[in-house]
Amino acid sequence: MTGKTVLVTGAGGYIGSFVVRELLDLGLNVKAIDRNVSSIDSRAQQIDYNIFDGKSSVFQDLGKPDVLIHLAWRDGFVHNSPAHLENLNAHFNFLKSMVDGGLKHLLVMGTMHEVGYHEGEIDEETPTNPYSMYGVSKNALRQSLEIYLRDKDTVFQWLRAFYIFGDDVRSKSIFSKLIQANKEGKKSFPFNSGRNKYDFILVEKLAKQIALTSLQTEVRGIINCCSGEPVALGDVVEKFIQDNNLKIELNYGVYPDRPYDSPAIWGNNEKIKAIVENFNRQFV
Repeated sequence: MTGKTVLVTGAGGYIGSFVVRELLDLGLNVKAIDRNVSSIDSRAQQIDYNIFDGKSSVFQDLGKPDVLIHLAWRDGFVHNSPAHLENLNAHFNFLKSMVDGGLKHLLVMGTMHEVGYHEGEIDEETPTNPYSMYGVSKNALRQSLEIYLRDKDTVFQWLRAFYIFGDDVRSKSIFSKLIQANKEGKKSFPFNSGRNKYDFILVEKLAKQIALTSLQTEVRGIINCCSGEPVALGDVVEKFIQDNNLKIELNYGVYPDRPYDSPAIWGNNEKIKAIVENFNRQFV
C-alpha cells in the first residue's frame, strides 16, 4: 500500500503474529524480530538480531526501517515478574538508539495497567498510579520516551491495550486456562466474583488497530486500543464457555478480586475510532 518498511519486534508473540499478518495484508514490507519465529508469517523478512545488545548502530544494522512497532516484552502475562524492571533499561536504550540512528516513526505497546486502580473511563489525560511491576515498568518506559522525544523529530504513538482475548490456546488468559481445564475433564473452574467490568478486545481487532495506526502520523501520543465499552468479566467468560461448548462451570467467589482491579474500567476510543474511520474513508 505505501511501500514503507515496518520493523516489528516481538513479531512471533501473542499480539505480534497478528500484527505482522495484518501489515502484510495491507501491502507493507515487514521485517520481523523475535526469539520464537514459528508463528511469524512466512511473507515477512525474519531477522536474527539481539535488539538488547546495546549497539549504537542498531538502526543501520536493521536496515533503517521507516516505522518501528515495538511489541517485544517478557512475561507480559505475569504482572509481578521481576523481569519487567530488570529489562526496562534495555528497552529504553534500544528505542533511544533507534531514534538516535534516524528512526522517524515509533509505536510502542502499552497497557491499561499503567493506570492502576481507576473507576470509569481512561483517556490520555488520566493520571497513572500502577499497582503491578508490569504496570510500573510500562509506565516508566512511556514517561521516559515522552521526555526523551520531546525535542526530537520522531512521531511517537503509545498503544495502550486493554483486556485482550482471542487465539486463546496461545495466551495465558482466563480463556486459555478454561480450555485446558476442560481438556483435563474438570467440571468446575475456580473463579473470582466475575462482576468487574473491563474493556475487551479481540486480538485480531487489536492488530488491525495497531497496523492502521502505523499507516498515519496525524494522531499521536497515547492511543487507547480498545472497544470503549465495559463488559462484566463473568458475562464474557460465560459466553466463551457457551460458544466453545465447554463442559465446565464457573465456581464464583473462590478467588478474591485483585486489589488493582476496579469495578469498571474502560478506554476512551475516540482516537482509534478516528484512525479507523479515516482509513475506511480513503481505502474501503
